[in-house]
Amino acid sequence: MKATEVRAMSVEQLNEKLDSLKKDLFFLRMQHATNQLDNPLKIAETKRDIARVKTVIREKEEN
Repeated sequence: MKATEVRAMSVEQLNEKLDSLKKDLFFLRMQHATNQLDNPLKIAETKRDIARVKTVIREKEEN
């Protein structure tokens, strides 16, 4: 997910995206714990996406 895609979303859409990313991260961690995860880099990518979404939400709330 690119920063330009995130910045184009509204705050409501960003909050929904944040919830779905947190769920994805949970399931990725569960798969990793049970050795079913094919690509462990997906965990890091999801964490970065969560941080990106949180940053944009904060920026939009300040303005």
